[in-house]
Amino acid sequence: MAATIHRSINFSAKFDLVAEQWSPKVIAELNDYQFKLSKVEGDFIWHTHADTDEAFIVMEGELRIDFRDGHVILRQGEMFVVPKGVEHKPFAQAETRLLLIEPRGVVNTGSEGGERTRVADAWI
Repeated sequence: MAATIHRSINFSAKFDLVAEQWSPKVIAELNDYQFKLSKVEGDFIWHTHADTDEAFIVMEGELRIDFRDGHVILRQGEMFVVPKGVEHKPFAQAETRLLLIEPRGVVNTGSEGGERTRVADAWI
């Protein structure tokens, strides 16, 4: 019987496949949760995710997440969980690389929709 080849996921190689800003791409699943990579720069939109928390992990760069009552700044190697139902707007002065963790099927613009909405569950 032939041995199964197990392959690790290389973040750098996967980030090389992400061409578009603010367009999360799935790289793995754990039960009903997805690990997504995203390159971001500039302002995103105000939005909420009514039914789920959203984890932001900065792999490279710096991210500010604005809230109606303040903000949090995340640097490389830091993370923050935005609780479900909390309106937020991510911003990155320069290109920042993120690892997002959220349930399968979550849309990047939450309940707002619009031109910044990307296909949920797009794999690389």
